[in-house]
Amino acid sequence: MRVPRRIATISVHTSPLDQPGTGDAGGLNVYVVETARLLAARGTEVEIFTRAVCRDTPPLVELEPGVLVRSVVAGPFEELDKASLPEQVCPFTLEVLRAEAASEPGRYDLVHAHYWLSGKVGMAVSARWGVPLVQSMHTLGAVKNASLAAGDTAEPTSRIREERDVIASADRMIANTAEEARQLVRYYGADPERVRVVNPGVNLSVFRPGGDARARLGIAPGAVVLMFAGRVQPLKGPDVFLKTVARLVTEAPSLRDRLVAVMVGGPSGSASRADPDRMLQLAASLGIRDLVRFEPPCPQPALADWYRAATLVLTPSHSESFGLVALEAQACGTPVVATAAGGLRTAVRDGYSGVLVDGHDPGSWAGAVRSLLSSPGRLAALSAGAARHATAFGWSATVDRLATVYTSVMREADARVGA
Repeated sequence: MRVPRRIATISVHTSPLDQPGTGDAGGLNVYVVETARLLAARGTEVEIFTRAVCRDTPPLVELEPGVLVRSVVAGPFEELDKASLPEQVCPFTLEVLRAEAASEPGRYDLVHAHYWLSGKVGMAVSARWGVPLVQSMHTLGAVKNASLAAGDTAEPTSRIREERDVIASADRMIANTAEEARQLVRYYGADPERVRVVNPGVNLSVFRPGGDARARLGIAPGAVVLMFAGRVQPLKGPDVFLKTVARLVTEAPSLRDRLVAVMVGGPSGSASRADPDRMLQLAASLGIRDLVRFEPPCPQPALADWYRAATLVLTPSHSESFGLVALEAQACGTPVVATAAGGLRTAVRDGYSGVLVDGHDPGSWAGAVRSLLSSPGRLAALSAGAARHATAFGWSATVDRLATVYTSVMREADARVGA
């Protein structure tokens, strides 16, 4: 079957050059970079179009052989709030079309767009080029609105409407989990025949058990380390993490002398974000400021050390299309306590690689954590199960499935032309 020679990947609102954990950079960035690298290694070139936010960023950056990042000028050279980005979709689209027009005809065999803003661009350029559009949403406005965190802002109806248009136009929708596939059908009326489930992966050569991470990070061998990682925004539940820590030391005062609460991440979202400064204030008001260690976002090898140093990783997100943090932690052999919501039900195998908690009540979370801390045998079994569970989610398996989707949708496009 024909495979794509070159793919145009669209990522308007966040660049693969950005450090995950800050701004809008997160699991989507990791997904785009890891899949592009493996596709290139298999002979399919990938060109990633993203919006330029810094005047000093070169317009073309070769991430590695076969992976090219094109930073497109659309709007001011600065990070924009997502609410301001839709007005940049048209100028961004024109620049993508201009880049293709400067090349030989038929430069791209396929467009893969990530997030709904990119989907709007993907709709226009795929139609203009006469190539299939594959769409990954990563988050869905209607799903976010169904489980809003306190202090978070509902997604506007305009986004829901635009998402529906993108989903109806795409030749294939990529859902991270079976749950997301059901949400696409339920909330947006997606055609089930056009939806394919492709689980994201984890870099198993970076995220793996082993090594004396605590010594490198200056953490006592006998400490109880609870960790939160990711963008610090209401959606991710950083306040739930801190309130859980406070509840634990209130109910089990003996923990205070050996408990370390680590938060690895940077600010994200709107002006009402739960940024690190606000989390510092919350920790102080809860009487646990002395227990909390705030760390900036870091490259994957350093992040893997934090996971290895942790006793448990807590992921109290209000919604997740998948939950790469949970998967990365488990790949390092660290059990996860996560919300029983969205993709976390797939990323974490309840009772085998971690524990799923209903809702966001700090008392329930503290009870789940305390139960694990009081049972070393169960904790050890979950640690072993976490590492085994994660091995089924390597990026190579993700790209295998993506390649199948690509060849299938290209075959259908060829058949339409032939007819």
